[in-house]
Amino acid sequence: MSVLNADLHCHSNVSDGTLTPEALAARAQANGVELWALTDHDEIGGQHRARDAALALGLPYLSGTEISVTFAGITVHIVGLGFDIDDLAMREGLRRTRGGREERAREMADSLALVGIRGAFEGALKYVGNPELISRTHFARHLVATGVCADTSEVFRRFLTEGKPGYVPHRWAKLGDAVRWIVDAGGMAVIAHPGRYNFTSTEEYALFTEFIAHGGRGVEVVTGSHTTADFVKYAEMALEFDLYASRGSDFHSPSESHTDLGALPFLSGQLKPVWEGLAHRVHRPEASAGV
Repeated sequence: MSVLNADLHCHSNVSDGTLTPEALAARAQANGVELWALTDHDEIGGQHRARDAALALGLPYLSGTEISVTFAGITVHIVGLGFDIDDLAMREGLRRTRGGREERAREMADSLALVGIRGAFEGALKYVGNPELISRTHFARHLVATGVCADTSEVFRRFLTEGKPGYVPHRWAKLGDAVRWIVDAGGMAVIAHPGRYNFTSTEEYALFTEFIAHGGRGVEVVTGSHTTADFVKYAEMALEFDLYASRGSDFHSPSESHTDLGALPFLSGQLKPVWEGLAHRVHRPEASAGV
């Protein structure tokens, strides 16, 4: 059923969120979420904790991660859902993907120092739960805390997007690699928040067709960064490409995220929800009636 309050995209302090996996599980349950997934960036180290916390609360759970890939020179995110959280090939692939983050972060700090912002690397580290996953978000929190900017949105606008002083690109995994890790581990690959990438229509069509050719089967339709127009557009694209539709807030922090866990509009009834394609992969509390 498409009216399920599923939230299948959020982040803990294992990557760039501010809450623990356990606190996120409790927040999801309190907000009426009926199926939950933790999708930390390029990391599955919080999966056992998230699953166990969710099940203890009576909340059905799908394993998840969000993998950074490079496509057409742009960083694109692929969400994996329902995979085996102990799969060794996925763990190794994600470890390699994380490997370049510290080097990139040091280059970002050097770039910021050139415009008078010194000590940014050390400052960002104070906000990192997992040093392997230092990211722009951690730099943004440091710059807000030190009064350089009023909020994280201002940091990104002034310093951390392409063409700005602190932006450093990073080459992530290949699209085919990310999809293969997910699929080979028994899960489903989903294009995350496609409305964010500013692709031309030709580039976007190429992304969808290559993604499907590699074995991808889903797309996020309803997500925190999508507009109402995006909901309509990507619902139509899900139907056009015969993809499962996903729904997730992309929640990171109570003070930073625009959309809370469980607060999104429901998927349109004409779509195929990802949880129907992954029903056999859902971890359910023993007393649960099922999803």
